[in-house]
Amino acid sequence: MSVSTIDIKVNKIAESRIQELKHDNIQFGKQYSDHMLVAKYEDGEWKQAEIVPYANLSLSPATTFMHYGQAIFEGVKAYKDPEGNPIIFRPYDNWKRMNRSAERMAMPAVPEELFVEGMRQLIDIDRDWVPTADGTSLYIRPFMVAVDEFVGVKPAEKFLFIIITSPAGPYYANPVSIYVQDQYVRAFPGGIGFTKAAGNYGMSMYPTMQIRKMGYDQILWTDGFEHKYVQEIGTMNFFVIIGDKAITPDLKQDTILEGVTRDSVITLLREKGMTVEERPITIDEIAEAFKSGQLKEAFGTGTAASIAPIAKLTYHDETMELPPVDTWETTNWLKKTLSDIRYGRVADTHDWILKV
Repeated sequence: MSVSTIDIKVNKIAESRIQELKHDNIQFGKQYSDHMLVAKYEDGEWKQAEIVPYANLSLSPATTFMHYGQAIFEGVKAYKDPEGNPIIFRPYDNWKRMNRSAERMAMPAVPEELFVEGMRQLIDIDRDWVPTADGTSLYIRPFMVAVDEFVGVKPAEKFLFIIITSPAGPYYANPVSIYVQDQYVRAFPGGIGFTKAAGNYGMSMYPTMQIRKMGYDQILWTDGFEHKYVQEIGTMNFFVIIGDKAITPDLKQDTILEGVTRDSVITLLREKGMTVEERPITIDEIAEAFKSGQLKEAFGTGTAASIAPIAKLTYHDETMELPPVDTWETTNWLKKTLSDIRYGRVADTHDWILKV
């Protein structure tokens, strides 16, 4: 079945809530669009998908994912191009990653036509919810949960796949301050660190709460064995510019999420002629580069966060405060270049854009 032939039943809302959207004050994750896509998996197959008015779900207290965490999700964004048409950034890559998560979590694969064409039709119906101001977007949240009504530890047999959307402003309005964590652990080899499983984020809440009391925005996690190799930030992949090179932790241990924005950044930097190293990097190497004046920039990448400059990194009692962000060459170039692609202001030479 091609992505253009999937049969989706549509039940539109009686009256749009679009007038509730305050275009001059769009905050991330605060409002949700008129409709959502819902599809059920049972008896070994996906049933007909539906686009229905956004509403609460009715679930049994015995629903599997509430007890055992069989839940995964993705994050995608849609933008308005200069002609006012919605465009979606790299949805096929998110579809592939969701199915990697699904396999690891003993969940069914989501068909391409359900994920991509279902998303396209949903955005088309709610196109007025895609904001137009620079820095804004429509955040798209596909997710899947196990919905057996059974309190027993076994892989589920029934699932719900849902896509909801939310007008979004910047995730981080200012450069972020990061605390390097070496007490708690996010992921080990053989675990689920490479997936977008709900549990990866749930386990990070307590350590994040602690560092926010200290005045930091997010955690830079280190490895679980030696606590010296940096991994990823709670909401982003991690990059540093040391000398004339960009360095980011590699994915070989399956402890780091393979970010779509991460891949976009690596592609753009290499096309620009910059050396990009994907390899293990220790916090001590970063600290030495800071002391020698070679640590030029640091930033996080993610769908929600886009490209977030890091103002300072704190490890134990040492704080590495970077120069003013407006002096950074690489990060600022990346932000502009990626924004131009996402908003359709330049030609899409990578086949990253899906037109709605």
